[in-house]
Amino acid sequence: MPSSISITAAAAEPELLDLPWHLPLEDWPKENIAALPKGLSRHTVRFAHLNDHVIAIKETLFELAKREYEMLRKLEKLDIPCVEAFAIIQEREDLDGNPLPAVLITRHLKFSLPYRAMWSQGLREQTANRLVDALALLLVRLHLAGFFWGDVSLSNTLFRRDAGQFAAYLVDAETGHLYNSRLSNGQRENDLEIGRVNIAGELMDLIASGKATDLDPGTVSQRIVDKYRELWKELTATDTFDDSERWKIAQRIQRLNDLGFDIQELSMAKDQDKRTVRIQPKVVDAGHHARRLLLVTGLDVEENQARRLLNDIDQYSLVNAHLGFDEEVLAHQWLSEVFEPVVGAIPNELLGKLEPAELFHEVLRHRLKLSEGQGSDIALVDAVRSYISDVLAERRDESALLSGSPVTDTISLAESVPTGLIVVSDDETGDWRDKV
Repeated sequence: MPSSISITAAAAEPELLDLPWHLPLEDWPKENIAALPKGLSRHTVRFAHLNDHVIAIKETLFELAKREYEMLRKLEKLDIPCVEAFAIIQEREDLDGNPLPAVLITRHLKFSLPYRAMWSQGLREQTANRLVDALALLLVRLHLAGFFWGDVSLSNTLFRRDAGQFAAYLVDAETGHLYNSRLSNGQRENDLEIGRVNIAGELMDLIASGKATDLDPGTVSQRIVDKYRELWKELTATDTFDDSERWKIAQRIQRLNDLGFDIQELSMAKDQDKRTVRIQPKVVDAGHHARRLLLVTGLDVEENQARRLLNDIDQYSLVNAHLGFDEEVLAHQWLSEVFEPVVGAIPNELLGKLEPAELFHEVLRHRLKLSEGQGSDIALVDAVRSYISDVLAERRDESALLSGSPVTDTISLAESVPTGLIVVSDDETGDWRDKV
């Protein structure tokens, strides 16, 4: 390999030097490629193994790679859900000294699935709505941070399980721009219209392929507009109420917390007639429940997962309130006596099925189902045994990357599902059920 390549990396990974940078991505050997589903992209993209994880490599112009790398790093610092910028490599040459394109490298997001992974067996409207809802929340978070995306779509988003719902992550920041202040209404509406049109087109492609006949592209794509505006109003609108109704301040804060947002600053003003009060959140940030869980247990999970685990901690605290411990002590006791034993009971060969927080959530849901069927409480240990044998053992590994034939077509950074994984949705829960 020529020694003239230049690497800018967020972390020290000497093994990067061992990859065949002297070859165009299209010509990389099979042993370097993580075989993933084919897709379409404006650029040549490949997935490769690096140590114990997978990286996505995109050939592009150096200026574009540098800009997107820096943009993703800025979004990470703002705690925006997005793929992790890993490295830029430039000054590549083939063995004959001919220049090769620069590359942008990002880390593959574990336990994530792209929208296209659901196409193979069709996509039900209920699941499509959940995906759109997750994308709407992501777009609100981006706009609150001053980020104009410019290419809002399901295809440019990765989705992770989040206690039966979905959490959305930005994949492609190539067209984005980060402003120092909140976006104007015109900018937000432009992004929103781009998203509506793109989602409608994606669903029309799905219908044309024969994979879905009961989807209404217009209705589902309009949902991102309606959901976005509902969220934006809740997060930014000014409330006016009578001076005797100050409890509504706490009510507004609770609604924001239920959406997963925290208030860092609250503006309150009294009208001149001294009978009404106006309140407006000034700075809002997502991840209220996730931050609370991280604070009391050290667990770093998705927002809905955090909400579910916190509910279980609260129930555990009620049962053990007689011990007189504060929340943090009881939370750590719950961690050692409930959460860790459940995760520790999973056989090693099944640990790649789901991430621990989602496993725990599913065990709780399975326990509730068993208890309802029996008409009495089921012991947690019995629910774990039943879940492992009846549910988990039948799942495909979501973290596995199966070997297969090398990918020959360009694939999108959003295409990140193991070969052989076919995903369909469950009408009642929206979960992904895996079939061979």
